[in-house]
Amino acid sequence: MSRLVKCGLIQVKCEKSGDSSLEEIKKHMMDKNIKLTEEAAKKNTQILCYQELFNGPYFCAEQNPKWYKMAEPVPGPTTEKMAELAKKYQMVLVVPVYEEEMTGVYYNTAAVINADGKYLGKYRKTHIPHCPPGFWEKYYFKPGNLGYPVFDTAYAKVGVYICYDRHFPEGARILGLNGAEVVFIPSATVAGLSEYLWKLEQASHAVANGYFVGTINRVGYETPWKIGEFYGQSYFCDPRGKTLAEGSRDKDELIVADLDLDLIEEVRVQWQFIRDRRPEMYEAIASISH
Repeated sequence: MSRLVKCGLIQVKCEKSGDSSLEEIKKHMMDKNIKLTEEAAKKNTQILCYQELFNGPYFCAEQNPKWYKMAEPVPGPTTEKMAELAKKYQMVLVVPVYEEEMTGVYYNTAAVINADGKYLGKYRKTHIPHCPPGFWEKYYFKPGNLGYPVFDTAYAKVGVYICYDRHFPEGARILGLNGAEVVFIPSATVAGLSEYLWKLEQASHAVANGYFVGTINRVGYETPWKIGEFYGQSYFCDPRGKTLAEGSRDKDELIVADLDLDLIEEVRVQWQFIRDRRPEMYEAIASISH
């Protein structure tokens, strides 16, 4: 009997201007995401992931200290609210938020909450871009320092990578070696920059490591910055790189797919990429600094 897990992704547009109050923005985004979470529950979704910095805009489009006020502890108020939803719907939630570890120390983080509402832990974005104009992330985030944890949830072993991380195969490999069955990659990326890589890189991670990938991009233009169009197209792919479900380019949407976790064993037996690794030959990856 197949081990099927129904998983979901939520992509939404932040329609509140960056000039709105932080409270208004958070409420706007929480309302949107909760509505789609309710839809996911009606479809019997078991694991659900939200987009990068899900309860606000992609504020890294500018350098402005006001956005530090968006940060909060993890666990904290937002994760506690989401834990109530997780328990209510018996759904595992991957919740990407702006984390404040202490005053002046901030991370781009994703919390993982189990289906009973229990907080399991968090992943902090490892690779931080600084690609002006429009991606001033080093102004807001320290590089993650928690490694590549895999969370043993009620339904599957879940790993998280965040946006710019996806350009680096090393962490994707470690997630596989740590036992991930499904890797979620919440993102915020615009057309004209990385769109040509969107279907290549993440499907390649799935193939190279023999796991499922679910990746999210927000949609639309966010004001007042308009750094480009967030082009949606959130999708799931299987360990063979096949797209299982895909979102639209320009609308708020829940994307759902049934993932047959038995396929992981089938693919890994056929393609022995784990067995045939030569880690003793890879020292140069860590020792060469440029």
